Amino acid sequence: MRRGGYDPYHGRSRGRTALKILIVILLIALALSVAALFLLEPYIRYSSDGVRVELPFFQSTGEAEPEEPTVSVPIQVVTPEPTPSPTPEPEETFRGVTISLEELEGAKDLLEEAGADAAILPVKTEAGSLNYQSQTAWGTSSTQAGVNETIAAFTGGELYTAAYLSCFRDNALPRIDRSLSIHSNSGNWWDDEQVRWLSPLSAQARAYVVQVCAETAALGFDELILDSCSFPDRGTVSAIKSDSNYAPDARTQTMETFFQELETALKDYPELKLSVVTSLEVLRGEDDGSGLTLDLLKQYADRVLVALPEGETAPDLEGLEVVPVVTAGAETGSWAILEQKTGKTAE
Repeated sequence: MRRGGYDPYHGRSRGRTALKILIVILLIALALSVAALFLLEPYIRYSSDGVRVELPFFQSTGEAEPEEPTVSVPIQVVTPEPTPSPTPEPEETFRGVTISLEELEGAKDLLEEAGADAAILPVKTEAGSLNYQSQTAWGTSSTQAGVNETIAAFTGGELYTAAYLSCFRDNALPRIDRSLSIHSNSGNWWDDEQVRWLSPLSAQARAYVVQVCAETAALGFDELILDSCSFPDRGTVSAIKSDSNYAPDARTQTMETFFQELETALKDYPELKLSVVTSLEVLRGEDDGSGLTLDLLKQYADRVLVALPEGETAPDLEGLEVVPVVTAGAETGSWAILEQKTGKTAE
């Protein structure tokens, strides 16, 4: 029933208010969604996995490289080839045996039988004789016809050849000319085997020995073995007379002069090896009275030959090969058999 012309007031409806609020919220949400759709459209990515949004502030600053396709590479197992051990160079040895001129034809068999690889031919003996025809003025050279050609044919063969020369131990020339020899108070001095010696202090004696060495080299030998290439180091040395042919203080300097003269004479034979027979004392750095020193031998010789007392071994010298002088060969190492020529023809 109306009162005073108005309907009675019953208050606001709570349902309407709630509905209005919901509508407003939905409209705001819709507006925000539309705005977000427009703003985020450049960052929306569609793929088979669905839709995702890639916002720039979650990405790295650099440009993404396109992923390389994964390629499966088969694994190859490489077995390294075994590195062969270096082949050791054969040890250089000198195994020489003395042969005579009459044995040249069968020299190869003689060397094989002795286990040697070098033929040693005496060219100048301790008796003072020369086993070839020399151009020297002395009457000690061979008178055998064609001997030089025979020797040259032998040295030009396949065998390694060495010439043995007894340099200043010479039993012939001091009898011919005493001015060339080493003296005692009674005349020519003799060593323990009654062999005379030329004097290295004599320029004429040195020139003779140098000429013989040069003529021997011209015959085609691979090596010269110089024995008694010194002042006397054997016998009663105290009986030697000090004079113009023997000065103890000049021995080493004299031998150096000899080696220098020999080096000049052999300059045309650069492949020729030079060996010197010496004593164990010299190789130890001691003075044996010969005038030879270890420094001289290292400077002018390619190797040295030395007779070793029983129980001794050859010293190991840097830059200088040491070859023991023996009476019988061995299967290992270097060695040389030197047939001694004493020349006991003294008068």
